[in-house]
Amino acid sequence: MRRKVAVFTGTRAEYGLLYWLMKDIQASTALELQVIVSGMHLSPEFGETWKVVESDGFIIDAKVEMLLSSDSDVGVVKSMGLGILGFADALDRLRPDVLVVLGDRFEALAVVQAALVMKIPVAHLHGGEITEGAYDDAIRHAITKMSYLHFVAAQAYRQRVIQLGEAPQRVFNVGAVGLDHLLRSERMTRAELSQSLAFDLSSPFLLVTYHPVTLAEEDPLRSFEALLSALDRFPEHKVIITYPNADNGGRAIIPLLEAYAQKSPERIKAIPSLGFKRYLSAVALADAVIGNSSSGIIEVPAFAVPTVNIGARQDGRLAAESVLHCAARAEDIEQTLRTALSSEFAEVCRSAVNPYGAGNASQSIVAVLEGCDLNHHKSFHDIG
Repeated sequence: MRRKVAVFTGTRAEYGLLYWLMKDIQASTALELQVIVSGMHLSPEFGETWKVVESDGFIIDAKVEMLLSSDSDVGVVKSMGLGILGFADALDRLRPDVLVVLGDRFEALAVVQAALVMKIPVAHLHGGEITEGAYDDAIRHAITKMSYLHFVAAQAYRQRVIQLGEAPQRVFNVGAVGLDHLLRSERMTRAELSQSLAFDLSSPFLLVTYHPVTLAEEDPLRSFEALLSALDRFPEHKVIITYPNADNGGRAIIPLLEAYAQKSPERIKAIPSLGFKRYLSAVALADAVIGNSSSGIIEVPAFAVPTVNIGARQDGRLAAESVLHCAARAEDIEQTLRTALSSEFAEVCRSAVNPYGAGNASQSIVAVLEGCDLNHHKSFHDIG
């Protein structure tokens, strides 16, 4: 009898990272894939990206509505509460042998809480990392303590998960799962991407993704306005901007983003979601990636493309030499971007070593899921 593996996805970005893992689970003769979709995927405001999941050949076994229209702290907490109610019903119906979750978002915390109480083992991807500028940091560590299996992206993160009391034999350093796209996914040419976006990309362009900072003292509106001001100082570059996620303050950024694009539609393209194929194609073709997304630190260096990481959101993450950090001020962003676009820094990017692996994580994870014993009682592992 095949082992039922439920994979949870709540955002467009996380789904893009999980794609090849889901394909490999789907192809396994020992595993049965179940797909649980929730959060931003089901929201028209964020592009109804559940349709992308289906168009990629996956059957969605459960859709759990949880996202309220409010992105205040109270609204996010209420969304989590709705999620727990919905996940309880979904997990009760599907009864997976193991639940796979990635990362550190509030949607993942909600489904893992339900799984914990329902005695469904959790396999957690990308534990042990640090992002000091977001409450995601605490969520990630909380999910670690509620999980049974751990698939981490670097040796330093494996040590940190063990430091949190997880048994070493259940912690696997497989690298970043999103890097599997490097070896396995086709990318669009510049002409194909331009046609897909209905946006002329014959000129050099910058790729921008900025999310609100939820923990540090960094006002998301002021920071985003500083970013837009800095972008105005590079008129020779076109700009593709993706929408922020559904964290506190994210919706307040969207009107600014849309107004900025409407002001110069021939230069600025705003889009709720690129999808992983267009996103990775855009990364490979961009002169630089700018913002504060984890992708700028984890995946982008593998393309030898510079990253300008703004503000405190990703503080504490391991980063390649191709990642430049700056404060969320227009002058600092401008100066850092000029460095990133220089010919000297292009050499740095070409020789930079990505600390997150080489792109073979999914098959390693599937091998563990196929053969591991999920029946052992989890106990706290003391160091020393």
